[in-house]
Amino acid sequence: MSTEDKSTPDSSIAKLIHEEDEDLTGFQWDDGLVLTVFWALAFVVFLQFFTRYVLNNSLGWTEEIARFLLITVTFLGAVMAVRRESQIAVELAFRWLSRPVRKALQFFIDVVAIVFYAFMGFLCTQVAGKTQQMMVSINFPKSSVYWFISACFLAMTVYAVVVFWRHLRSGTSRLIDPETAKAIGPTL
Repeated sequence: MSTEDKSTPDSSIAKLIHEEDEDLTGFQWDDGLVLTVFWALAFVVFLQFFTRYVLNNSLGWTEEIARFLLITVTFLGAVMAVRRESQIAVELAFRWLSRPVRKALQFFIDVVAIVFYAFMGFLCTQVAGKTQQMMVSINFPKSSVYWFISACFLAMTVYAVVVFWRHLRSGTSRLIDPETAKAIGPTL
């Protein structure tokens, strides 16, 4: 039996917990919305499982509602990811490029993201305007899902513009923050 104290910072449990994970200052009200929709999705999927396999009498609406709740969680999470700048990125290239090249590449990426979000929002608006169908299991227009996705793309576009402005003002990106750039040296 080990006599190692589990409350010391060197213990394996303490190494799994990161300080930035405990900091809740970056969370906003829309993050709570994502969490609420996620738990609604979990409840609907559990209800579908319970009625199908325990009661042997499946509810017909749970599959379609679960699909649309999953779409909702996905796009709300995408809005949150754009706002927090937590999308997947290739950081290795940024570490080996010179500072001017890295800045130019970051600005190019920001502009491409803004154009992409705006164009996808435009396309979703076109689809939403042309959709006349109702959902199969409940009497609700399917176009409302497309309007919601359009609104999410609009929010992503707005947040991407804010991020671009932040990068222009600070002269850096999320991949290499100003403090890290100062610590590494003037070549970045």
